[in-house]
Amino acid sequence: MTTAWLEDVTLAHQTASLVPLTPGHRDALVQASSDGRLWELWFTGAPSADTVDTYIEQALQDKAAGRALPFVVIDNASGDVIGSTRFCNAEPESRRVEIGYTWYARRAQRTSVNTECKQLLLTHAFEQLNAIAVEFRTHWHNEASRRAIARLGAKQDGVLRNHRIEPDGAYRDTVVFSILESEWPSVRKSLAFKLARLRERS
Repeated sequence: MTTAWLEDVTLAHQTASLVPLTPGHRDALVQASSDGRLWELWFTGAPSADTVDTYIEQALQDKAAGRALPFVVIDNASGDVIGSTRFCNAEPESRRVEIGYTWYARRAQRTSVNTECKQLLLTHAFEQLNAIAVEFRTHWHNEASRRAIARLGAKQDGVLRNHRIEPDGAYRDTVVFSILESEWPSVRKSLAFKLARLRERS
């Protein structure tokens, strides 16, 4: 197994598509995160006009090192960027990867977009990368994210106390969830059911 485990790929669903992040997405990312001023949510990492260059640079450095594969989320109807997500903290030798750095413009929240994106990423991880486990991590105080991860079918592994020191000096507790290879068939059926129900309501 080499660092080429994560390679550029475009993943498409009914409402949203995932396209590899490039520096050319800079302005579109800022516009998307401006819908809800997402950078003001202290427990998320959405970029602002002041931080977007560093955000992209770090994502692409991790990609070059084989640790990540960052995407922008595209609304299929409009072609607009409405968020970002990525494979990260990849361990090719152990076939483990995390799905993280996920955020969506306010207009895309509480829609089918997140479920579609997670279905795309999980399908690619388990059925193309042959991952044995897919991990999710979120801030202890990001209760909406914790609920959303649990609804996917992920199980909580534990809490990493004082996991990070944040830029302002605060200590972050990180909640860790995962889906195992053996659990994927049931999670796949659950996600398909959830998406069908969401479309019935729309």
